[in-house]
Amino acid sequence: MPSYPRRVALVIALSLAGSTFAAEPAPRGVLEPQQREAFLAEVQEKYGIAPETVAPMLDKARYQQRIIDAITRPAEAKPWKDYRPIFLGAERITKGRAFLEAHRDALTQVEAGTGVPAAIIVAILGVETSYGGNTGSWKVLDALYTLGFFHEPRATFFRGELAQVFALAQEESLDLTTITGSYAGAMGWGQFIPSSYRAYSIDGDGDGKRDLWNSLPDVFASVANYFKAHKWQRGEPVAVRAVRAEGAEDFKPGSLEARYTLLELADKGYRPAEAIGHAAPATLLTLEGAEGTEYWITFNNFYVISRYNRSPLYSMAVFHLAQAIAGTDSATLEP
Repeated sequence: MPSYPRRVALVIALSLAGSTFAAEPAPRGVLEPQQREAFLAEVQEKYGIAPETVAPMLDKARYQQRIIDAITRPAEAKPWKDYRPIFLGAERITKGRAFLEAHRDALTQVEAGTGVPAAIIVAILGVETSYGGNTGSWKVLDALYTLGFFHEPRATFFRGELAQVFALAQEESLDLTTITGSYAGAMGWGQFIPSSYRAYSIDGDGDGKRDLWNSLPDVFASVANYFKAHKWQRGEPVAVRAVRAEGAEDFKPGSLEARYTLLELADKGYRPAEAIGHAAPATLLTLEGAEGTEYWITFNNFYVISRYNRSPLYSMAVFHLAQAIAGTDSATLEP
């Protein structure tokens, strides 16, 4: 092995060490300095919150690998036959009926003002948090930090929600070090993400705050307002079972938007199993049920439910739970 003068060897060693150090990325879960500064600048530009206000909170956020693990295996990946039992067990239905009865006056008032059925509001709370029994134990700051910077498939979305939660904290005087929610950063009885909290939550009890953890009037009004803002139609149907004509070709629209007339669906070989007394725009949904393939004709209000969660399985679970709570088979949820 050739020998080098000690001085030359030392220079080479320091040069190699320096290049290695410069190329080494930050440890997993730790922000690069440029990422941190860019985020602080974004929050200041969009929401007028100074970096010196955001930085101390941001530096307290911690990466959680279990959050990454959870978001990669959502329940919505299951077929309908396996997804349905999660939310439509006897206990959840019984609790939903008791909850509706206990808060009937308040819910009826919200329904009268918005057109959103009380049973739909209760079903949302039942599916999301088991009627407030499980609003989430993850620190929202950790959840949004983890997903916003270290979950590449949806990092841009969750980084935007992380920025919004700083704005929300200022507006509602929230302590971000103590707020908990789902692994995706959803909060309160109705599991509103920060942007939805800011856009759709309502002060239902008139105390000057929008509190989705401790005020049921706020919770009821906010869930109903979310649906109203997404164009829920009073008295119109949600979904109805369909029958497929013999020889009809498969029809999978690829969207939950109600774009077809019932006549157009009939021409394709799909009709309501029972007359519903409505001619609202509709579409077709095919699900893998416990007893085989299920065909459903769904309407605008079904699409509105999907604005809460994009999965058609979620919308169907909410609809079925609402029917069970209301004690009706009606597609409009009327007794």
